[in-house]
Amino acid sequence: MVRGRPREFDPDSALDRVLPVFWRDGFEGASVQALCEAAGVSKPSLYAAYGNKEALYLAALRRYADREGAVRIAALHATPDARQAVRTFLHSLVALYTDPGEPGGCLIASGASASASAAMPAAVRCALVSALQGITDALATRLERARQNGELPTEADPLALAQFFGTIVTGLSVQARSQACATVLTSVVESAMQVFPAPAGAVESSDERRDEL
Repeated sequence: MVRGRPREFDPDSALDRVLPVFWRDGFEGASVQALCEAAGVSKPSLYAAYGNKEALYLAALRRYADREGAVRIAALHATPDARQAVRTFLHSLVALYTDPGEPGGCLIASGASASASAAMPAAVRCALVSALQGITDALATRLERARQNGELPTEADPLALAQFFGTIVTGLSVQARSQACATVLTSVVESAMQVFPAPAGAVESSDERRDEL
């Protein structure tokens, strides 16, 4: 029996090395040469493992979501207080987006902003839009639970609120890519959190205090 030629590299390790290239340059901006240099292998070896640039990007996108997104979404759902959950979620993204050891901003948000390009493969466009929508969906699920638990007033719209905070996430990424510092982005988060509705009981207590005065 003739055995196939052993791979020249570990595909998982190579994926970790090409991820920053896609994160920094996007799908279209990342050249095959830059990807091969990052992985430390030839183009045939890289494509033998992943098929083509499109498949490699989709694999990198999944790795990014698993590495950077999953733990933050889990914390969003696990934190008991809804307001603190959203606030912590946004602050954790500020830390990621401004980490000097990372390319800056969000791979998903940056990629989605370029998804209208005619050169963007449909599968990549759909994956980016779906990933970005997943952030809003996670926020909406957490906020709906908060409304049911009485942490939000009954008239609050969890989806609209989630879309607002999802837009903040995208804006934070854009600003971070434009070299905005963590201090500036932190102030943006704190300003955004002022929109978070107070529970009905808290509003009533505030009204009662005003009446007493």
